[in-house]
Amino acid sequence: MKTINDFDFKNKKALVRVDFNVPQNESGEVTDNTRIQAVKPTIEKILNDGGSVILMTHLGRPKGKVSEEFSLKNIIPEIEKVLGKSVKFASDAIGEEAEIMASELQPGEILLLENLRFYNEEEGGDKDFAGKLAKYADAYVNDAFGTAHRAHASTAVIAQNFPSTKFFGLLMSKELEAIDKVLGHGEKPVTAILGGSKVSTKITIIENILPAVNNLIIGGGMAFTFIKALGGNIGKSLLEEEKMQLALEILEKAKAQNVKVYLPVDAVIASDFNNDAERKEVDIYDIPEGWMGMDAGPRTRDLFHDVLLNSKTILWNGPIGVFEMSNFAAGTVALGDSIAEATKLGAFSLVGGGDSVAFVKQFGYDDKVSYVSTGGGAMLESLEGKELPGVKAINN
Repeated sequence: MKTINDFDFKNKKALVRVDFNVPQNESGEVTDNTRIQAVKPTIEKILNDGGSVILMTHLGRPKGKVSEEFSLKNIIPEIEKVLGKSVKFASDAIGEEAEIMASELQPGEILLLENLRFYNEEEGGDKDFAGKLAKYADAYVNDAFGTAHRAHASTAVIAQNFPSTKFFGLLMSKELEAIDKVLGHGEKPVTAILGGSKVSTKITIIENILPAVNNLIIGGGMAFTFIKALGGNIGKSLLEEEKMQLALEILEKAKAQNVKVYLPVDAVIASDFNNDAERKEVDIYDIPEGWMGMDAGPRTRDLFHDVLLNSKTILWNGPIGVFEMSNFAAGTVALGDSIAEATKLGAFSLVGGGDSVAFVKQFGYDDKVSYVSTGGGAMLESLEGKELPGVKAINN
């Protein structure tokens, strides 16, 4: 893997693709700077070498239209606060102003280009647009794992302009190493936890990870399709009826590959989908009509805990209950506790995928696991075994 550690940026300009698609409040202030913090080591490495940095990113979905709401100038104060340095700003990603500012950039300085998605050419993967951006710098660095699954001008196409000076940033390399640590070289036993609502969104992941794992824990709403397929009564719990046969096939494939599959054994059920609904604990195969499964029950939590404490490598993608409602968060909290304990005992734990990441941040588990991925879609496509365009562009 070719990273920025393989290059000396002294007196060189580096065009760095970052993912500063950060959440903001109504005043445009950044409410979570995790993505900015994540690329700080890459920016510092280049500057400490004696190089200069030209940052490019997208923000929101302006769909090719220039708008005040999606202007990157709104997030400059937060970038400067995190980096502890002033940041110059080009009010256009391409054009005379950007060209002059890039050419006059001195070692140790940072320039931010305006939102790339103000141009339709960005998402269209336009070669000419990529070529204009490429002229600003001597080297290209991709440190935007969150957009690595997109074949956009700045994430993939641009790399063609830097045959020998294209590199992964430190965040990208950490992300790729974490995934490889699980799927490629995971210390056994390897346990994958897949939760969330639908089997259909996880099929390719399950099929791709089976050869790499020893245990597969299935929880959340998707578990009910398996339980129903196995003859259980699930009341009005979430069900993908057309995927029941597929669920049985997955269980057969797992068995053929000596992978132990763990399904929930009990559930916290509710009379309605709301936090204040009447609730009780029942056997998961015996949910009464008119009731729905909302969380993993206490016996399930104990079962999963035992599996995780005997694991050396853990991948977690998806919650195992409706954690957004406080009365149905206990199962996912217990899972987080188990993973944290296993990590403390020496296991490597990787958390990826939107809802799991949201959970670990909200409940303060981000420093209790080994690695939290910054890329939702990119992480999922990696787990599906796809080569990401942003990764392929550097590796080619």
